[in-house]
Amino acid sequence: MENERILSPDILSSDQITDLLREENEDGIQEKMGVFLNFRNLQTCLRDAILLDYYVSGFCWAKQMNFSIDQYSKFMTLLDMLLHNLQTLHMSLEDSIKWLGEVMAEIGPNHSRRNENFHVFDVKEAKAIIDYLKISLFQHYRLYEFLFYSTREEIVIGTEQTIEVVKPADSPFPAPLEEGISLDTYSAYIEPWPMPDMEQKALDQEQRSQEHLLESEMGEEDPLGGFTIDDVKSALEQVTDEVLISMQREAALEDQQLSTQYAQRENVEPKGDPQTL
Repeated sequence: MENERILSPDILSSDQITDLLREENEDGIQEKMGVFLNFRNLQTCLRDAILLDYYVSGFCWAKQMNFSIDQYSKFMTLLDMLLHNLQTLHMSLEDSIKWLGEVMAEIGPNHSRRNENFHVFDVKEAKAIIDYLKISLFQHYRLYEFLFYSTREEIVIGTEQTIEVVKPADSPFPAPLEEGISLDTYSAYIEPWPMPDMEQKALDQEQRSQEHLLESEMGEEDPLGGFTIDDVKSALEQVTDEVLISMQREAALEDQQLSTQYAQRENVEPKGDPQTL
């Protein structure tokens, strides 16, 4: 039958399945599964990592089902052929489900078959396999289609640069390695020109005068350095009292002058005839 031929040869040999069953955790299974299925770019290829996780998850699920070696072999081949149909034949989700039903009819419980050796799964196991494929592959079918069909941009993680190596020993001295450019270019455009003697002396003298000025400024004592906060408050209160007393004296003097003026006016003003009153 065609379905029998499709599930042969097996993706994993009996020895490889036995070797995987000896591993106690998923990390060990994943490491050996990557070697058996020839996934070499797990650190840099997201596609290989996703596919390896697909196979490892299926194997761990089969381990929980306590499958036999032959059942492991057929189940892992079934997982592989479903991805093969999706990637190579571009099967739709409906066609993949139909294909799965035909295959399960061949390797599952079918009493109409003459050769019972092809029936590796009973009714309960066949139903469990279909339920597992629903939540693992069919539920995320569009994502796997995107994985196989969509083009992805390559992320540049490196670049090539050409630099100049150290010159031979017969040259005066090698080009500066930090710049990575030729000596002529460095001397012409980067290396600072030597400063004349007179200009250098003037610059040194200006620097010394600035340093001397800075030292003199730093050496001046603060005029309020020897006073505390209480001393400053007391001095301010004394000045305030003196100002107030002075203002009070001026106000009293002005009042006295006004009083004198009013008294003089009253004395000068003429008085009327008493008979006319």
